[in-house]
Amino acid sequence: MANYIFHQAETRGDANHGWLHSRHTFSFAEYMDPERMSFGALRVLNDDRVAAGRGFGAHPHNNMEIISIPLEGDLEHQDSMGNKGVIRQGDIQIMSAGTGVTHSEYNANKDKEVKFLQIWVIPASRNVDPRYDQITLDQKDRINTFQQIISPGPKEDGLWIHQNAWFSLAKFDAGFAKDYHFKGEGTGLYIFNLSGEITVDGHTLHTRDAIGVEDASSVEVRANSLSEFLMIEVAMA
Repeated sequence: MANYIFHQAETRGDANHGWLHSRHTFSFAEYMDPERMSFGALRVLNDDRVAAGRGFGAHPHNNMEIISIPLEGDLEHQDSMGNKGVIRQGDIQIMSAGTGVTHSEYNANKDKEVKFLQIWVIPASRNVDPRYDQITLDQKDRINTFQQIISPGPKEDGLWIHQNAWFSLAKFDAGFAKDYHFKGEGTGLYIFNLSGEITVDGHTLHTRDAIGVEDASSVEVRANSLSEFLMIEVAMA
């Protein structure tokens, strides 16, 4: 029987540093909740808003898969591997920190904030060679379907990371419903509702609500209004 974990938007950690306003789905920095440490290998899901011209200065990471999904505005990336570029809505960025990497992320706009999701996934393999990649996707390909953006291997759609994980984005018209079938063994599904109202197997999610589903092979997602959401299928062990 499926097991559901419901996370309402207002229960997330709230860190406002002026230049950065971040809502933490799981324990992060000064926000600590022993009941909200992770969902399987999904360790961090931060809903970040960065003020115009501000950003995260150069800082290190290791042994973590880091995914950035811009929602509004332009985000400028630079790292110790020599990569430099700007990502915006429709783009996906991944960085396998592996043995160690230093990077910075800045709001490339001087007149408006940038909004993006910062997601960390614990890798299945430690001390891999650091790697960076980004891709631009056609957002029309997520209308009334699940557009895969992350997978465990380079032969699948989207980018890939070192973990048994599949990420998808979807934009459903009001009244549309579709079943999502799990792709992996021993995985769970975490659904983060970006906007609108959806039901997942009858459980209602409003904007920025989320639900984790374990011990299931599929779920039904139905849009009660025009809705956009992120689906993260990830290893639970």
